[in-house]
Amino acid sequence: MASDGHGKRSVVIVQLSGGNDSLNTVIPYNDGRYYDNRPIVNIPQDKVLRLDDNLGLNPNLSAIKELWDQGHVGIINGIGYPSPNRSHFRSMDIWHTAESEKISEEGWLGKAIRDIDPHGENTLTGMNFGRGLPRALYARGVPVASVGNLETYGLFPDIREEASRNMMLEAFSQIYGGEGKQAVSQFISQTGRDALKGSDILRVAPQNYSSSIEYADNPIAQNMRSIAQVICADLGTRVCYTQPHHNFDTHANELPAHAKLWTEISGAVGDFMADLREHDKDEDTLVLMFSEFGRRIKDNGAGTDHGSGGVAFVIGNSVKGGFYGEYPSLEEGKQLEGDLQFNNDFRGTYSTILEQWLGLDPVSVTGATYEQFDFIRK
Repeated sequence: MASDGHGKRSVVIVQLSGGNDSLNTVIPYNDGRYYDNRPIVNIPQDKVLRLDDNLGLNPNLSAIKELWDQGHVGIINGIGYPSPNRSHFRSMDIWHTAESEKISEEGWLGKAIRDIDPHGENTLTGMNFGRGLPRALYARGVPVASVGNLETYGLFPDIREEASRNMMLEAFSQIYGGEGKQAVSQFISQTGRDALKGSDILRVAPQNYSSSIEYADNPIAQNMRSIAQVICADLGTRVCYTQPHHNFDTHANELPAHAKLWTEISGAVGDFMADLREHDKDEDTLVLMFSEFGRRIKDNGAGTDHGSGGVAFVIGNSVKGGFYGEYPSLEEGKQLEGDLQFNNDFRGTYSTILEQWLGLDPVSVTGATYEQFDFIRK
């Protein structure tokens, strides 16, 4: 059962950038139309990790299959949004902002972090693990730490004395803010001070962490390990974000590329959940994995091109395992211009996590009311 205290709960977002091929992830292995449309880029029926009599997982998701068998994986089939856009940039922007009708400035998680911590008192409420800062985490006045290496995070990591670091930061803000640009200078200065404050707190995470779990030596596994270190350190972090270094844009060479991606991600998530279990943090952590769109139903002889309706995963001990959303039909009359037709709005999944998991008002984040799922154990 999940903890009664929403304030202890954290959500970990794993972004599968590039458009994950949902048909080769959750496979309708007993539907001949799958093999008719995918004569080259398919998963043989005898290789599929069967979930029921109709659907099964890609064989490279073995660690996630183990979590499924334990009842800790929710698979959301047919997820998407109205009037789908096959552009990576626009589609990801829609997922990041929860706004499909216009260009929105703020990200859904940034707004959620602001609702959790309205005064920005904890600079580590939201954290990104990897390069840059995903737009999903951005909102006005919301400090978010973006960590490449947990042990060297922050400006001037080699300068430990606070007064010296503040002096360097002031000089830095003046150089890049410039005369007559006081607002910019103040922003840089405040952002830097947040980074310094966060780095001081974060130093305890790797120092106080020990685990028997041996993560693989690849970027996504190491990012998941860093997230585990932060969660286990009880720093008040509620939102964590990461993504693999390589993407799912598999127009060619799909079978080996897709296999490698899922082997690394599935293994990293499996190790992460085992790590949380070892530290008694598994009841209060939920993982959401999503991609901006799926791929075309027909293969192109070497891979698959941009599509629409896709699949998302929610994983955790507090997840009620099973299928959510209807698996899209491969029947020609029920396709969307050669794509899988989406049948549930991704903002319904967001709303479920926001309200049922984090205890927030989902309308303040998504801007409207969306039908929720029941994948959170009560």
